[in-house]
Amino acid sequence: MSDESKVVAITGASSGIGEATARRLAADGHRVFLGARRTGRLEALSTEIGAAGGTAAFRRLDVTDAGDVRGFVAAADERYGRVDVLVNNAGVMPLSPLAALEVEEWDRMIDVNVRGVLYGIAAALPVMRARGAGHIVNIASVGAYEVSPTAAVYCATKFAVRAISEGLRQESDGRIRVTLVSPGVTESELADHIGDPVAREAMRAYRAVALPAAAVADAIAYAVSRPPEVDVNEIVVRPAASAQ
Repeated sequence: MSDESKVVAITGASSGIGEATARRLAADGHRVFLGARRTGRLEALSTEIGAAGGTAAFRRLDVTDAGDVRGFVAAADERYGRVDVLVNNAGVMPLSPLAALEVEEWDRMIDVNVRGVLYGIAAALPVMRARGAGHIVNIASVGAYEVSPTAAVYCATKFAVRAISEGLRQESDGRIRVTLVSPGVTESELADHIGDPVAREAMRAYRAVALPAAAVADAIAYAVSRPPEVDVNEIVVRPAASAQ
């Protein structure tokens, strides 16, 4: 591995942006450690990366379990000797109007989108601070900057990720780099789990101009590749044809 090679742990790596990021960063020469609940997909992805000349390993991960996230980061550290970058990518988006009172879905979004990010930070920060360097990349959304009907709770979770990221940046004294990547509509499985028919139909029309996940992976790769003294704090990536 070159001196520029980093160890990158990625949550939600079994599909969408997480999978695309794993492929891109491995192709760039980084060693990737993949986490998600669907281990069959992780195994297949790791095998494909290895066949292409990259380095990848995986571990089952539930980001709503703080102990599991600690174990994930510890496993990456044990396997590769360090963790340089954590990509907090895992997220869910079961949209619905507030009046639908989908309280369980609200709880799930808060657990995955907010607590999952905090658990990732709690697991990675001590490892990175012990080395005196590290990089945490949090995946938010354009929903971190604006709110739309049926997306109030989802946007609230992404506003939270934006606030957490900025707070972490201010507290890091230059030792830990922090990047917030906020994609517009992107090809992924997130919309497949929208149960509310109104929200599902609105998302179907919205996704007509969706970005490929690889475009977001490119943005993450850019931030990761900057020299240590450069901290890329926020990247918003939208389809050119999208108004939102």
